[in-house]
Amino acid sequence: MSDAARTTRRRPAASSEVARLAGVSQKTVSRVFNDEPYVSDEIREKVLRAARELGYRRNNAARQLNSGRSHRLGVVSLGSALYGPASMLVGIERAARPLGYALSVVNTAEGDADGIAGAVEALLEQGVDGIVLSEPIDLGPMRLETDVPVLTLGRLPGVTAPLVITGGGKGDRPARTATEHLLGLGHRTVHHVAGPQRWYSARERADGWRAALRDAGRTPPEMVEGDWTAASGYAAGQRLGADPSVTAIFAGNDDMAIGVIRALTQAGRAVPADVSVIGFDDIPIAAYVNPPLTTIAQSFDSLAAVALTALVRGIEHPDETPPVADAQFGEIVVRESTAPPRR
Repeated sequence: MSDAARTTRRRPAASSEVARLAGVSQKTVSRVFNDEPYVSDEIREKVLRAARELGYRRNNAARQLNSGRSHRLGVVSLGSALYGPASMLVGIERAARPLGYALSVVNTAEGDADGIAGAVEALLEQGVDGIVLSEPIDLGPMRLETDVPVLTLGRLPGVTAPLVITGGGKGDRPARTATEHLLGLGHRTVHHVAGPQRWYSARERADGWRAALRDAGRTPPEMVEGDWTAASGYAAGQRLGADPSVTAIFAGNDDMAIGVIRALTQAGRAVPADVSVIGFDDIPIAAYVNPPLTTIAQSFDSLAAVALTALVRGIEHPDETPPVADAQFGEIVVRESTAPPRR
């Protein structure tokens, strides 16, 4: 179709026109756009190419009437500028589009348990097909009941639904990796600057740190708790830097690790010559601080894609075996902030 013809078109293209241009049946066009099986890659590409040529868009209102579903997911997310929650929300949005689902997002405030229940209720009133709970904080005993499938990104007890899927990986495994990296360099022990312990992820990282030390026959030293900020890492670094026996520190996120390094440097403790430091998250600036930070990289897009695919599978095929949403959570990125201890 010429650009002029496309410009003068007065009505949206119909699926019958897509079928005619692609040389297939309307049923095949429907199968392609509903992501049904039994369509070859060659036919699928012909249909999609024809749809692009014609500017075809699915009639989502008709699709909802035919399927009884809204093809909309409700997301309850902590309203935070912190790297982890914000990146997870972006990953969820990116994962939803190719699955054919739109999102309705309600942000909650830290420490507001009633806000989560209210957010879920508001989303259910919109007729969403499923709920995603990206809520990282333990707010105490809580009961949530829904009549649609629920995906919890991380640990969130007290949810009752026709299907509850837990996704997001286990944070203790990469924390083990971080601790084992430092032990493998020859450090006798590893100190931990933890995130706030009301956060599930902070607890999991502390659990992984302890387990790695105990498996190596070491007694975990006293943990220093921060609040995810560089300022709290700086305060922890001042405390740990005053102890000459400290040679290795695992910080619960990169911001705290950067604060730790600043405090150590001011105290005359060189990184990594005197003290090795490893972070968690691989934030964009981690490769450009001085020294470049060794850290655990998380793929939020991959985590969200695996988890949302499982949720959509559970929504669209409720009679099948419940899907699994487990995924590799993080990999170590070795840079210049870790090294063997001085001999």
